[in-house]
Amino acid sequence: MARALAHRRKPAKATIPPRQHASAHALHLPELDRLIHERIRLGIVSALATNASLSFNDLKRILKTTDGNLSVHARKLEEAEYISCLKYFEARVPRTEYRLTATGRRALAHYLDQMEEWIRVTREDK
Repeated sequence: MARALAHRRKPAKATIPPRQHASAHALHLPELDRLIHERIRLGIVSALATNASLSFNDLKRILKTTDGNLSVHARKLEEAEYISCLKYFEARVPRTEYRLTATGRRALAHYLDQMEEWIRVTREDK
């Protein structure tokens, strides 16, 4: 049995006022550290900032990510010398332990300052 489809007319779109150009504040926002700004890498650095060290499995559990994803992001942070990586065996089981370096701690502090500035400017524009 074929049903006839009624043609529905789309409601008229509400007129949206044109978007205002960015304010002068937008020109002075700090550039964020792209290396830390990515979600998994920010999670790694943040977790290590509050712990002396964490194992690969600890980070994987905390960040709810896969082995491959964590490995790739940890390697990028290690190449930038934001974190250090120690690999060793414990009862014939390979272990990987990460620590935040002094460079990484400074980078995180700078990133947090930048984010606080973004937040401050955003709240001022209200």
